[in-house]
Amino acid sequence: MTTGQPKPTRGNPLPSPPTTSEHGSYSPGSNPSNQRLYLVLGAAFLGWMFDGLEMGIFPLIARPALQQMQIASGAPVSDAFIGQWMSYATAAFLIGAALGGVVFGWLGDKIGRVRAMALSILCYSVFTGVIYFASQPWHLAGARFVAALGMGGEWSLGVALVMEVWPEKHRPLMAGIIGAAANVGYVVIAVIGMFFKVTVDSWRWVALVGAAPALLTLAITLFVPESEKWRHAVTTAKSPSRPLSEIFSPPLLKWTLLATLVSSIPLIGTWGSVQWLPLWADKMTDGLVPSAKAYTQASSAVGAIVGCLLGAWIGGFISRRMAYFLLCLGSLVTCAWLFRGFDSYGTPFLALTFVVGGLTAAFYGWLPLYLPELFPTRVRATGQGLSFNAGRILAAVGALQMGSLMQTFEGSYAKAGAVISLIYVVGMVVIWFAPETKGKPLPA
Repeated sequence: MTTGQPKPTRGNPLPSPPTTSEHGSYSPGSNPSNQRLYLVLGAAFLGWMFDGLEMGIFPLIARPALQQMQIASGAPVSDAFIGQWMSYATAAFLIGAALGGVVFGWLGDKIGRVRAMALSILCYSVFTGVIYFASQPWHLAGARFVAALGMGGEWSLGVALVMEVWPEKHRPLMAGIIGAAANVGYVVIAVIGMFFKVTVDSWRWVALVGAAPALLTLAITLFVPESEKWRHAVTTAKSPSRPLSEIFSPPLLKWTLLATLVSSIPLIGTWGSVQWLPLWADKMTDGLVPSAKAYTQASSAVGAIVGCLLGAWIGGFISRRMAYFLLCLGSLVTCAWLFRGFDSYGTPFLALTFVVGGLTAAFYGWLPLYLPELFPTRVRATGQGLSFNAGRILAAVGALQMGSLMQTFEGSYAKAGAVISLIYVVGMVVIWFAPETKGKPLPA
């Protein structure tokens, strides 16, 4: 049994390890294989799509929910108060997702991708619905934390399952589709927000929509096939699997740390600034255009769908590292333009939000392509789940800083967002320390 990836050599930073099995590399040429492939893809897509829907609910309901709670307490409505509790709830979500990525990733390496994925979806759907009953700001943060456990786990499990079952030549396309799935969920909840005005009197019903994906877990358990690569890795192992211990030990430790770094940059950019765009739009309209939040979120999410497909395609077409560098550069320039160049809501704002949404979300098509290429099958769900979601802890720091910056800049979303988006400069440097994996098979 292999214990990790071979030592890098000059000119070949990450040589391909020998593969011991081709289980899971099915050809779309036969009907049974096609059915297996599309069941797996459909389950992972829907799981991550509903994950995106759950994440998209909070930016729509946060401001009216916090306003209602502040009014109920007898205090005057304050953007600084809303910004501070928004940062707390966002940090709680990110920390919960980081923990969930480890817990459910470990579970996926122990009991299988499919069963663990069903449990993760059940977790995030039930506790998003629980937000309906929130009456205090800390209730929002607490429910977001527990729901995020499932959201963080679903990503790593869905990506591992799809990448292990689909043939290698389809990996860039699969990465783009999985990355885009969450943004389809964002679009769905944004469309709901367009037709159902989210106000201080109606936000609870939107939260209740989040419980619907629980119905998906039964179908996944009954119909979705398990990864044969995972089965093979488990049955041929000479000793019990110890995923957490292995990814924190040489030679995998360096891949874990690098994967965490390259995941952290886009997560900080997204959760520290871009996620605040609907609230910024609501403020620019003085709350007089309730649909402004939904249109802003929809514009960003549609751009993100395109961006995820584009990010994975660029990573497969040129190289993983150069694609990441270019995405950081594009995100830096367009975020600076948006945050420093606009002070009113309208069509130009929505158009640039589309572009910003596309570029900053393109990383989420690139990451499902790149992270599975760093870890062997027996620890893949744990390794990529921890590294991607550990980046959320750093993103939580960014979200908290956004709240602090909001207070420093007297409630200015634009000034705070402009500062946080400078994180992409760090990404332009960090990526060159990571290995290039283009053209190499998944580690066995």
